[in-house]
Amino acid sequence: MNSKKLGILYIISAAFFFALMNLFVRLAGELPFYEKSFFRNLVAILISFITIIRSKEGFHVGEGNMKYIFCRAVCGTIGIFCNFYAIDMLDISDASMLNKLSPFFSTLFSIWILSEKPKLQDIAILAVAFSGALFIVKPSFNIACLPAVIGFVGGMFAGLAYTFIRKLGLRGEKGSNIVFFFSCFSTIVTLPFMILAYKPISTYQLVMLLLAGAAATGGQFSITAAYQHAPAKEISVFDYSQVVFAAILGFLFLGQLADVYSYIGYTIIIAIAAVKWYLNNHKAEE
Repeated sequence: MNSKKLGILYIISAAFFFALMNLFVRLAGELPFYEKSFFRNLVAILISFITIIRSKEGFHVGEGNMKYIFCRAVCGTIGIFCNFYAIDMLDISDASMLNKLSPFFSTLFSIWILSEKPKLQDIAILAVAFSGALFIVKPSFNIACLPAVIGFVGGMFAGLAYTFIRKLGLRGEKGSNIVFFFSCFSTIVTLPFMILAYKPISTYQLVMLLLAGAAATGGQFSITAAYQHAPAKEISVFDYSQVVFAAILGFLFLGQLADVYSYIGYTIIIAIAAVKWYLNNHKAEE
């Protein structure tokens, strides 16, 4: 199997793991989003810490990188809070798709953070993607659309976090450092809520949250391996298979079935992601 095919296989694997994470978060039941984030991040802290220790280099941050690591942690924490809230309130396929707006937001934020100038076609692609999101959010002047709006905001902050990750990658920062600091930061932020408003958790709920953490860790390892085998422009469109996995898992285990407007939104966003993927590859071939 060549490198590109392996990259596609790994990124589809990552999509499945992240869809599985969303399912386990939902199966954990009625717990505050900060408790779900706390227990989910404990697994990530453990795995990233072991990775750092095994590297024998310790937690050494490159000069000038700490401010970007901090910004990534803040944005990532807000993103995961919003995503977990959306998972609890929406169909997990809807929550997954709103979170998958992050690559489009990343393109937008790259103008500011990476000084990249988008072309007219990039702006058009962003506009079409956001129009697809409107079918999922179904904006109205009442509280009913709030969970979808929060999910949309989660996708925006995830895109901003990924932009900072790209900035750190260009500056040569190790991925294990970024994951470890983000996981520690998210856990510390949730501690005051855990102390002041802790809701007792059952053994079943704890198992579900630890499984969510394990699935998220599997997703992180898979997506890292994917981009080590092939460039993003060649395989990123396959990441949208997460929405398909989420829809199947949501139907099988939760009895969820999205409405027709959501499916229209899925189609628009996945189609425009495919167009973006084709244009990037076509440009590379030229």
